[in-house]
Amino acid sequence: MKKNFPLQAEGKHPDRVLEAVKHEIRKYFKRERNRDVPKGVDFWDFDCKVGLNADTAEVVRVSAVIEAVDAAAKAGATSVYVEILSKHGVRVLKAQDQADGEDHFDDLNNA
Repeated sequence: MKKNFPLQAEGKHPDRVLEAVKHEIRKYFKRERNRDVPKGVDFWDFDCKVGLNADTAEVVRVSAVIEAVDAAAKAGATSVYVEILSKHGVRVLKAQDQADGEDHFDDLNNA
């Protein structure tokens, strides 16, 4: 999704417009996460950018998209650009050192 959301609409309260934008973003995340995952992929991951326009959009984490839209609205922006691109996510196994953590726990009990 690459979309420029207006934050001010004639005849509508700005808070309601902002809530509608955030609802549409959450709905998109939910719809993409519910898609079937291809073989060899563990989950859907996202590349996200938020800014006043496409040229000035900055990369943000998935958990910070809504916060970035809120920040733009509080700064008095008339619109906000949101780019969310889904990609394949693969889980990374923990390092071998963490797997040996059980021996460390036993050493603490014997001391």
